[in-house]
Amino acid sequence: MEHIVIIGNGISGVTLARHIRKNSDKEITIVSAETDYFFSRTALMYIYMGHMKFEHTQPYESWFWKKNRINLKKGYVEKVDTSNKQLVFSNGEKLSYDKLVLATGSKPNKFGWPGQDLKGVMGMYHKQDLENLETHAPNNKVCKRAVIVGGGLIGIELAEMLHSRNIPVTFLVRETSFWNGVLPSRESEMINRHIKNNHIDLRLGVNLKEIKSDENGHCYSVVIAETGEEIECDVVGLTAGVSPNINFIKDSEIETNRGVLVNRFLETNIKDVYAIGDCAEQREAIGNRRPIEAVWYTGRMMGETLAQTICGNRIEYKPGHWFNSAKFFDIEYQTYGWVFSERHKKDNELHFHWKHKDDTKCITIAYDKESNKFLGINTFGIRMRHELFDQWLTEQRDVYHILEYLADANFDPEFYRAYEKEIIAKFNKENNTNIQPKKKSWKRIFSRV
Repeated sequence: MEHIVIIGNGISGVTLARHIRKNSDKEITIVSAETDYFFSRTALMYIYMGHMKFEHTQPYESWFWKKNRINLKKGYVEKVDTSNKQLVFSNGEKLSYDKLVLATGSKPNKFGWPGQDLKGVMGMYHKQDLENLETHAPNNKVCKRAVIVGGGLIGIELAEMLHSRNIPVTFLVRETSFWNGVLPSRESEMINRHIKNNHIDLRLGVNLKEIKSDENGHCYSVVIAETGEEIECDVVGLTAGVSPNINFIKDSEIETNRGVLVNRFLETNIKDVYAIGDCAEQREAIGNRRPIEAVWYTGRMMGETLAQTICGNRIEYKPGHWFNSAKFFDIEYQTYGWVFSERHKKDNELHFHWKHKDDTKCITIAYDKESNKFLGINTFGIRMRHELFDQWLTEQRDVYHILEYLADANFDPEFYRAYEKEIIAKFNKENNTNIQPKKKSWKRIFSRV
């Protein structure tokens, strides 16, 4: 019987295993050094905040794996021998495979800062990071201040986690405005204000120089590179992005760049070896997407796609229109299609921006300045329906259509209608147009999706 070995028990690897089992009787083994069972990585913050327990983050009961004949092996893979189709573990054990799938995810970036490996210094990606945080920051008596280095989505989640236990936080962000490589400036500036309104000491345009140690090898303070200021702290969170977790294959025959290089079928340069999820890097980027996408739903889609190929129905990975969501303390963020920051904005791209007076809700719509074709939307504090935006992007609707029917896309149309006139009036005034809101039958819209 053909043996499929999957290294990594995150969303990509587990989705792949489940779909192979649905479609075949192949032998399946999932290898992981992190945890015995799959868990929802995005829920780690809610465990620390007291909203759930770790067992609540495990979508499948422990009996699920045996019932579905999915073998679980806990161990650290030290080497991949593709010539003999074998994995070599750190304890010397070997495991043979017929087909191998690399689904090893990401690891937090470290940039050689002095003190980056001290006690109390951690990322926030693995279950071990959560346990580490619980040890070093159980309350504001043990941890009198935490410093977070790096202004991405993991950084702001960690800030919210610590804030939930009333631990003072200093947030060091290299950029001049939070996440301004992704968000247009007016959105980024709104998030700056929201972070500060949550009593986070946000420092923009600064870099970490070093982390100093106490006499016990525990972090004692950080030093800011630009000013030499020293900030005493008991925890340092390193959240300056992530990179593919692939060190163990660097000496193998498998081609890598930043990640494991794959084609559109998620195949590597070695026959019967594949890569999916955060560790996979497309040889040629798909549309405007990055070659590496550390996003939960793309990992799931890669797992579903590759399962078809492994079960004899070779199909190309096609992720469709870009979308994503996140949370900045109390503000929910959603994006559909492409809305680029000023740093990456295309020449043909125009933005329409509206912000509510309470400074916690806004939308930015991107459209083509020649054809008025809708390119994408960012929403903050206003929940929108993914299915409808996906449909409008596929139908290549223009910006006028989006504004006319925007109420249909809102999860709470009554809420939205309170601002609909204001939003459309602003667009009409700025563009000398006369758009009027329209309403379709909600059921009729979704009968076509």
